[in-house]
Amino acid sequence: MKDFYDIIDKAARQQINERHMASGVVIIDVGNAYIGSEVSIGPGTVVYPGAIIEGKTTIGCDCVIGPNSRLTNMTLGHGVTIEYSVARDSEIGDNSTVGPFAYLRPGSKLGKNVKIGDFVEVKNAVMGNGSKASHLSYIGDADIGENVNIGCGVITVNYDGEKKHRTTVEDGAFVGSNTKLVAPVTVGKGAYTAAGSTITHDVPEEALGIARSRQENKEGWAKRSKGKK
Repeated sequence: MKDFYDIIDKAARQQINERHMASGVVIIDVGNAYIGSEVSIGPGTVVYPGAIIEGKTTIGCDCVIGPNSRLTNMTLGHGVTIEYSVARDSEIGDNSTVGPFAYLRPGSKLGKNVKIGDFVEVKNAVMGNGSKASHLSYIGDADIGENVNIGCGVITVNYDGEKKHRTTVEDGAFVGSNTKLVAPVTVGKGAYTAAGSTITHDVPEEALGIARSRQENKEGWAKRSKGKK
């Protein structure tokens, strides 16, 4: 609770912020940054207005903590950028970016040069170096390898109503937009999944997994349908 009271007490907050600035941290608005007493921040890091950094959070050098982001018990490497996001009890490697509007839930570990984009949620998952989930995805209970591309709208279906199951995506794989990965399932090294697929079986290395119905066009359907009304 001491950390909480330090954040809400104006005098204590001012003292904490001044200590960080004396160590080379750039705080854009000293009166509008909320940093707990146990937080460690490396020199060259920039903290924007409205940021809340609490618990036993450790931030490396030359990071950017964007406006209205909240970090709790986080470990950040060097050169990390976080924009308008919430992150708890997780790790982020060097030169990775998170946000805007992303959510890192407990137990997540991002490698180096990872991109977690807008409206992406990560929970109890590992993202290897160079992997990307740029927008609108849920990555829960998953092990994602290096240099993997997670397309827009991808969901790891990790809960069967009773138990949580893990998804594995190996190095260099490409998961097409709107793919649903029904765990437990593995997408092999260098494999692809076709956009819109529901993957319920393992996809072998270098294979293309397709799990959707073939498109069928009903010629003249719209005209006939209007005539029935």
